[in-house]
Amino acid sequence: MPYVKVEVTREGVSREQKQTLIKGITDLITDVLNKDPQLTHVVIQEVELDDWGYAGEQVSVWREKGITADKK
Repeated sequence: MPYVKVEVTREGVSREQKQTLIKGITDLITDVLNKDPQLTHVVIQEVELDDWGYAGEQVSVWREKGITADKK
């Protein structure tokens, strides 16, 4: 029974985007590991920007500086 947890910052990920992630991850687990998709669990957890940090700064501070994780 595969269990995959995805953590993202709480920045407006839509219901449709979450569904796409869940479907894509489930399909990948099925294709690569040959696991039953009916037994594959995917959890998406959103984390507040103040509760996530890297390089010594909270993500909220990075966002205030205009730095995002968006693909260029």
